[in-house]
Amino acid sequence: MFLVTLMKISILKSKLHRATITNTHLDYEGSCAIDSELLNAADISEYEMIHIYNLVNGERFTTYAIKAESGSGIITLNGAAAFKGNKNDKVIICTYADINKKDVKKHTPKLIYFKNDSNIIDTIKSSIPVQRNNVVSI
Repeated sequence: MFLVTLMKISILKSKLHRATITNTHLDYEGSCAIDSELLNAADISEYEMIHIYNLVNGERFTTYAIKAESGSGIITLNGAAAFKGNKNDKVIICTYADINKKDVKKHTPKLIYFKNDSNIIDTIKSSIPVQRNNVVSI
């Protein structure tokens, strides 16, 4: 008898792409408050681990999501996370899921893109285009 172990990999589950930090609160409980409409659109659960990538200062950190008022556009860094960014910083917020490697081709992430300089959803996609050689470096 053979015991088969399926390999699992961590894969992108959801992404809030170029969201804007609306405020920071050093003395508030919870690490990142996110408008509950945005949480729902991205399939992010309250208290779920999130990874935040700050496009302004290069900070990359993990914390957890808490709900902010629905329709408010709020994305705040709270507690120790408040030291990782400032109001109006652009961030990418991601979640990941562990899935069986054999299921990778069936997986579709929730990718949320915003209208310019706002936390208003512009488009929701399930794939990222192949990067081409014509990308301009910063």
